[in-house]
Amino acid sequence: MQRQLIARVINRDPSLVSQFYTKNKGAAFVTALSDVLTAVEAGGIADLPELAAIAARRITRRTTSSGSRARVRTKAVLITPTGSGTGRVGAQAIASGSARLRPLIAEAARQGLRLAFTVRLAKTGYLHPSGSRTDSPGIRRDVIQRADHTEERSYGSAQTGGHDAAGFARRVDAAGGDVTAAVHQWLVETGRIRPDAHIIHLEIRTWRPR
Repeated sequence: MQRQLIARVINRDPSLVSQFYTKNKGAAFVTALSDVLTAVEAGGIADLPELAAIAARRITRRTTSSGSRARVRTKAVLITPTGSGTGRVGAQAIASGSARLRPLIAEAARQGLRLAFTVRLAKTGYLHPSGSRTDSPGIRRDVIQRADHTEERSYGSAQTGGHDAAGFARRVDAAGGDVTAAVHQWLVETGRIRPDAHIIHLEIRTWRPR
């Protein structure tokens, strides 16, 4: 069963389903999905709303420490009809693979969009000096130096063509859904950062090519 379909059956974000495979999460949904699989194989049921109803009987919302029902995490990003979308994550999300950015990248790939990203890391992590055309050709203005000795650099823009979202989505899939690892790998492979450099801020932007 495809991940997008599983997500619709259990009424959760596809990024959570991806974590079933990459981070061994999702134990709470095993019984529900087992019932759905039985309904498909033994009962021949293929209607999505009916399968969702079967799963819902086995899914309970977790509670907070106060006993109230916890909120279901929804997508943190949105792509507009013009193809414009932005997603940002900080240190905590980056450490866990920047999973919130994966739906944005996947949707951008589905729509055939272009994307660019901005990373922030310690100045010593970069292999080229600030504004180097070897590092970011044509977008030297997109360098922000900060007082804490970190620096933000952007890679890709509408002016330079950016990156193919579909190609980048394949990188993310190859990294087991870890967006942080995929971006880090690209930066290392293209000779822009040191292998031991740590990304502490990541932003993804999308647009529709003209």
